[in-house]
Amino acid sequence: MIHRFRTPLRAGGLAASAAAALLLVAAPVAAQSADRWPARAIRVLIGYAPGTSIDINGRFLAQRLSEEYGQPVVVDNRPGATGAIAAEAVAKAAPDGYTLLAGPGSGIVATPWLQKVQFDPLRDFTPVALIGEFAFLMVAHPSLPVKSARDVLALARKRPGEIAYGSNGVGSAFHLAGVLFGAMGNVDILHVPYRGGGNAALVDLTGGRIHLMWNSPVFLLPHVKAGRLRAIAVTGPKRVPAMPDVPTIAESGLPGYSMTGWQGVVAPAGTPREVVARLNGSIGKVLGSAEGREAWTGQGMEPTVLSPEQFGAMLRADFEAYGKLIKRIAKEI
Repeated sequence: MIHRFRTPLRAGGLAASAAAALLLVAAPVAAQSADRWPARAIRVLIGYAPGTSIDINGRFLAQRLSEEYGQPVVVDNRPGATGAIAAEAVAKAAPDGYTLLAGPGSGIVATPWLQKVQFDPLRDFTPVALIGEFAFLMVAHPSLPVKSARDVLALARKRPGEIAYGSNGVGSAFHLAGVLFGAMGNVDILHVPYRGGGNAALVDLTGGRIHLMWNSPVFLLPHVKAGRLRAIAVTGPKRVPAMPDVPTIAESGLPGYSMTGWQGVVAPAGTPREVVARLNGSIGKVLGSAEGREAWTGQGMEPTVLSPEQFGAMLRADFEAYGKLIKRIAKEI
């Protein structure tokens, strides 16, 4: 955090006159800087590996924003620590609109509850735009004799600690989805974390070395359609239009279970409001386009347009909600 101290000045003195002159110059310079934005390349940091859901969506947005602004919008993958490496880099970046973070809600607001990080999600970021909300998809390797959440629970009771699920790191939303499933179902399932993203976990899942996974539909659906994985259920309160035949966990064996995620874009705290407003409008335009809606709904996501203020309120509410959830299931983590 930058601390600004006020130095007492004598009225009418040279120092006071100089300070006043600086203020008169600084205001129009800052305004002109925001007006000229973007004058160079913009970096979008993503704390997960290429090929993950947030990477796919981040690259889609980056390409469309580059076309609109006439400047390169470059995706910079910095996987590790459940997104914290990228988040810390953005929190420390200059608040000029040229460094952004695209990430899932869990990586932004849940990670600080689970590990020591060098950022505060409420203090160090300026909310820019929500880019989508989605339920997770629960899948199993076809060799596992299960077709529903009820089947998974029954098998886990017979084989406590033997049914393994992979995630993209401790504290990720996909890890917490499994923890909540085990806690509510009163079963012991084994968590296997993978660094950086879900690709390594997916390789082990399709190879039969682990049994289950919770992840975003866009990441898993191609493997379901190819028969490499079996869709078990979705985690939200209702079925997903892209997968109408896949039931919710609540309706297929675990009443009351519900968990959804979101993805969003944030900037360093102090980023000019004019820049944030322009980014928000541009992202909203992408999400509202026919191409954007098709890309999002086709992967089981709902493109949701919120103002920076509305997104900020959502971010604060989810920070508290994740804190309560993590405290509730702390013994399982």
